Amino acid sequence: MRLALIEARTALDTGDVPVGAVVADALGEVIGSGRNRREDDGDPTAHAETIAIRSAARTVGTWRLDGCTLVSTLEPCPMCAGAAVAARVARVVFGAWDPKMGAAGSVWDLLRDRQLNHRPEVIGGLEEHASQALLREFFARQR
Repeated sequence: MRLALIEARTALDTGDVPVGAVVADALGEVIGSGRNRREDDGDPTAHAETIAIRSAARTVGTWRLDGCTLVSTLEPCPMCAGAAVAARVARVVFGAWDPKMGAAGSVWDLLRDRQLNHRPEVIGGLEEHASQALLREFFARQR
């Protein structure tokens, strides 16, 4: 989570919401990382989690991230939850809960939906206060 928080901090000065993510393999080695880049890239899909998943897939040379853990500073949205399921990550760990777009238990629970063919383990609230503090700082600057 420390590395995801570092990624999120880099987004503070870019105009993007400060969300960071990393993907670790089964041995705990980071194989992918990302931060929100929607503003930088002009891409609505450039969320930290999708960037980290793409980075990890390039590193391992396949889209299947079996045994891997996606760590994000914010509860994944429906798009990012879907990407985690599609990539077959073993677990999703996140910091702050997202009461507006969260798809890991807050608003929806896509990651544990029994209709899906893959359901990763979900662990929420890790370093929640640090993640929330970055978000508060960002939105205070926007006002």
